[in-house]
Amino acid sequence: MKKLLFDLFPLILFFLAFRYADIFTATAVAMAASVAQIAWLKLRGAAIEVMHWINLSIIVVFGGATLLLQDDTFIKWKPTVLYWLFGAILLAGKWFFGRNAIQSVMGKQIALPEAVWTRLNLAWALFFLASGALNLYVAFSGQFTESQWVNFKVFGLMALLLLFVLAQSVWLGRHIAPPAGEAPSAAKEP
Repeated sequence: MKKLLFDLFPLILFFLAFRYADIFTATAVAMAASVAQIAWLKLRGAAIEVMHWINLSIIVVFGGATLLLQDDTFIKWKPTVLYWLFGAILLAGKWFFGRNAIQSVMGKQIALPEAVWTRLNLAWALFFLASGALNLYVAFSGQFTESQWVNFKVFGLMALLLLFVLAQSVWLGRHIAPPAGEAPSAAKEP
């Protein structure tokens, strides 16, 4: 739980700053929080995850453009770019380099048939691509206010992610192989 809150620290501060100020202040606060997050990890000698570096890079580039040009378009693109980057990494890793990123991350914790790993990787890639597209719709369709977009960015995308993880957990439960040496339980006959 502590790690989750730490990872969400810039997003939480972005939301609070937006509520009490505006999108530009919120962007500056999120940028500062992301830099502070990396600095804190460095000072503690803790490992800095690739995710932290990617997020920092994207917030600095898109947040910097937002502040420099005083145009909120760039910060509204940030979640989409992040999600599309993840989707592209998952797809490219599997189909161009023969590496399944999801299996690389989770393969030591659970055993799954190769076909299931492939479907899981594809499902995550499609989820990220669809979430990025949905962010663009909410941000730029003209159907939603800036405040509604911020709420969607903070709560909507998080809720979608949690629902997707729950659905994946249920689906994976049907495919997880028993530990080595254990026979699968036989179905009871009526």
